[in-house]
Amino acid sequence: MARMLTDPLIVGRVIGDVLDSFTPTTKMFVTYGNKQVYNGHEFYPSAVITKPRVEIEGDDMRTFYTLVMVDPDVPGPSDPYLREHLQWLVTDIPGTTDATFGKELVSYENPRPNIGIHRFIFVLFKQRGRQTVKNFPTSRDYFNTRRFAADNELGLPVAAVFFNAQRETASRRR
Repeated sequence: MARMLTDPLIVGRVIGDVLDSFTPTTKMFVTYGNKQVYNGHEFYPSAVITKPRVEIEGDDMRTFYTLVMVDPDVPGPSDPYLREHLQWLVTDIPGTTDATFGKELVSYENPRPNIGIHRFIFVLFKQRGRQTVKNFPTSRDYFNTRRFAADNELGLPVAAVFFNAQRETASRRR
């Protein structure tokens, strides 16, 4: 019970709003430049303009993964009626590599929150095999991570991490 109360994915409402409860089984490291993403840490939007490096410590090169990045707080956290907004989608990522070796189905869109603090969530799924993801999203808005996983028989995530970002004022930009 104590773990549940301190799990940052639960505290940050990632579990519940976007994902069902799961047990991480694969290590995933997301870095922008030299800064690693840790659950709940804040990044300035100006620091996440270019796509991050996503490293996966998977089983081996014969295991493939799908990476989904979403913003569930569009247009704002108090009324996220466009939930979820798809920021990035990469499939067929070989285990023990990074996302640049996968097939980018939806290009990286840099986070641009306008109202309030937004969560940007990276979710990693283990595929049943190569080129098994066939049901692609038709829009970035109204994306649903759970439905996408079910439609493509991906099961529960094997890893997830999120960061927070909010609109930068001119004085906060670096």
